[in-house]
Amino acid sequence: MKKSRKKAILWTISTIVFVSLIAFTAIPCFIMKSMLGMHVDFNQTFTPDQFGLEAEHFFVKTEDGLDISAWEVTTDAPKAVVICLSGMHGPSATVYFGHAKLFREHGFATILLDMRAHGESDGDKISVGYKEWRDVEAAVAYIKEKPLYDGVPIVAFGVSMGAATAINAAGEVDDIDAVISLSAFSSCEEVFCDNMRTQVPRIIAEIERPFVHLASYFFFGAESRRIKPRLEIEKLGERPILLMHSKDDTQVPFGSFEKLKALAPAHTQTFVREGDLHFITEHFANPEEDAEYTGTIIGFINNML
Repeated sequence: MKKSRKKAILWTISTIVFVSLIAFTAIPCFIMKSMLGMHVDFNQTFTPDQFGLEAEHFFVKTEDGLDISAWEVTTDAPKAVVICLSGMHGPSATVYFGHAKLFREHGFATILLDMRAHGESDGDKISVGYKEWRDVEAAVAYIKEKPLYDGVPIVAFGVSMGAATAINAAGEVDDIDAVISLSAFSSCEEVFCDNMRTQVPRIIAEIERPFVHLASYFFFGAESRRIKPRLEIEKLGERPILLMHSKDDTQVPFGSFEKLKALAPAHTQTFVREGDLHFITEHFANPEEDAEYTGTIIGFINNML
């Protein structure tokens, strides 16, 4: 009788553990598939003429064979060229035409890049920066081949997932000379667990952590172990980087900024705003309306020249 009871208890415990493992594995897989297994078609895009600009639309080809949509705003004898990257589900990179106008006034050219699985770019899965850095690599190759940009420094500038991608790209591509990061996450897995803590008890979020890493490996392969902002930022060496974040960001918690800052080179510049401003400014499409924001960015680029 005692043996039967002991077997029943062990069977029950084993079943609970097995079902729990399945559940903890399934949760991040389900969420990642629903958030990332898609091509983002933008409801709103901007045109260069809305900002009094002329721009050329073109495509670059990535090393893994994807055509990536881009816009180029040039200026005579550019002092720098800035590659602009947007977020996970938007907006379109064309939202940066306002920045391109500002940059042109200061002698900088701009490449507005819609990363894979966004807008007119190829791809049917968002890879949260693990693979998108290759889109930036293709844009850098385009810049390096153009005589107009001979010897001109290249700045990778992104917001949210675009910021994480900018950091990843700089870590992998030596020809990127500087990074401007708005609200980057330290890694996909960490921001996933950080956001979980706002929904479930902390202990559940911590238990889930290794399963999030497992799901990332399943979705993105070996690059999910190697390509992440918290690792890539350490490769910047002497190259300048500006980290910007808001303290109450509800999309990428401020903890990601603190982790990246701790791992970044000592010369890293930072800019922190109060409130929940994931895009750092309330005037992202028309940045000239925020003098502090634009002054920080323009000053950073000018100082690196």
